[in-house]
Amino acid sequence: MAARQDITSEGKAVANMYPQKILEYLDGFMVSKTMFAACELGVFDVLLAAERPLSAEEISEAVGASLDGTKRLLATCAVLQLLNTHQDNEQVLYSNTEETQVFLTRSSPLSLSLFIQYFSRTIYVYCQYITNAVREGNCQHEKAFGVSSKDLFQALYRDDEEMVNFMELMNSIWKVCGKEVITAFDLSPFKDICDIGGCTGALAKHCTSVYPECSVTIFDLPKVVRIARERFVNEGEERISFLEGDFFKDDLPAADLYIVCRVLHDWTDEHCIELLRGIYKACKPGGGVLVVEMLINEDGSGPLTAHLHSLIMLLQTEGKERSGSHHAALLTAAGFTNIQYRYTGKLYDAVLGHKEK
Repeated sequence: MAARQDITSEGKAVANMYPQKILEYLDGFMVSKTMFAACELGVFDVLLAAERPLSAEEISEAVGASLDGTKRLLATCAVLQLLNTHQDNEQVLYSNTEETQVFLTRSSPLSLSLFIQYFSRTIYVYCQYITNAVREGNCQHEKAFGVSSKDLFQALYRDDEEMVNFMELMNSIWKVCGKEVITAFDLSPFKDICDIGGCTGALAKHCTSVYPECSVTIFDLPKVVRIARERFVNEGEERISFLEGDFFKDDLPAADLYIVCRVLHDWTDEHCIELLRGIYKACKPGGGVLVVEMLINEDGSGPLTAHLHSLIMLLQTEGKERSGSHHAALLTAAGFTNIQYRYTGKLYDAVLGHKEK
């Protein structure tokens, strides 16, 4: 009888359970797409320009959208704390929150609107094929966009517009997270720095700002260098220079410190060690390498963003996100010693390895 009572109690407990997390996760993609839609329509920009709270009618007219749809979008954004609401008699008015004003308006110096646009138009499309990627264990360029996966970066930069979009979004995220990874360790002893795959030069600018005695050479593919020179690095920034090349095919320039930012997560362990060995060979005695990536906790417990981005790497590349100790093992295999890693508290973390004198 006691056993039957236990089973009955357990049955009641299960019957009374409510799948709160599961239902929240079920709506997760809708949260993202709501924010994406508000950005793409220019809702936050209209509110910024108005310099006063606006009604749904005013916003719908300004963005060229239906009144009913705009009301629903604004109400959802308010619940997501992306908008403030104000009661004016019986009318609801809307304004940007401080965070929205800083990060979601296109004209803000810290705008993430291009980052969001890339996620909406590219990453969201890839994510429809996560199940395929897990089953097959490889990237999904062909299913998502009809391009061959044979050349990784040819697929990622499937046309010039997509490459520029990617460069723009990375430039924007380093405005928010760049200083923290550059100051995670004291890099002042390193005067001659080479940023491998340095793209727009955003981290190079942080380096020359924080460490005024250093100079930075950005080493990247020719077409990336061409666009970076045209759009992102002013001629007056004399301590930043460019060198065209392929880090798997060409000799790297000698330097005191190499920055490898969001590069290793694109590649297998074998390719990472190959690149790091090339860096070790070119590195001056007493120099080092700074790896910038999202670090997974040592026990695998998180952070969630790093695990989600590891799935994105499966969809787009042959690599993955790794823990600090995993990166340390790669650096050790390449010859580096005295390896340390630090969490910045923001999106990206830092690992520093040294070459003996």
